[in-house]
Amino acid sequence: MAKEFIQKIIHKFVPNPEVISQHKNLQFLGDRLKSPNLWHINRRSITAAIAIGLFFAWAPTPTQMAFAAAGAVYFRANLLVSVATVWVTNPITMPPLFYFAYRVGLWFSHRPSPADNFVFSLEGLWSGFGDVIGPFLLGCLILALICSLFGYIGMDSFWRYQVNKKWAERKQKRSGQSN
Repeated sequence: MAKEFIQKIIHKFVPNPEVISQHKNLQFLGDRLKSPNLWHINRRSITAAIAIGLFFAWAPTPTQMAFAAAGAVYFRANLLVSVATVWVTNPITMPPLFYFAYRVGLWFSHRPSPADNFVFSLEGLWSGFGDVIGPFLLGCLILALICSLFGYIGMDSFWRYQVNKKWAERKQKRSGQSN
């Protein structure tokens, strides 16, 4: 019952694949938009979509959703899940998550925090930007790789667990009926 309800909601909001593949601005993608994995819910397309979405969630750009959509099309993962997963980083969660990425980058690059000798001036801002951007981007890359890997493994494990649980329930139900 819950599965049918969720599928009904998804089909209500998911655009028709045929309409999207005919869109004039997406013609350059050709037959890639006709891949069934972009629209179907199966283990392979969902786990890949989670990994892609979590990877691009750490991209410090305003085009995260576009990158996630392009990644989903390229890797033939579920388009909707890939784009939705990017919203782990949203305008509310971005500042603390990106600060964490900066701290991770500092730790991996074995640098001290440049905040100790920061001078608040235009020159200080420019030199401070140069000190911050390297560790920040390194931290984003490291966290993107870690989160996408754990997202893929976690979703794949959860999916397998659910399938095995359903099979066990069916087996138990059949053995109960034969007695």
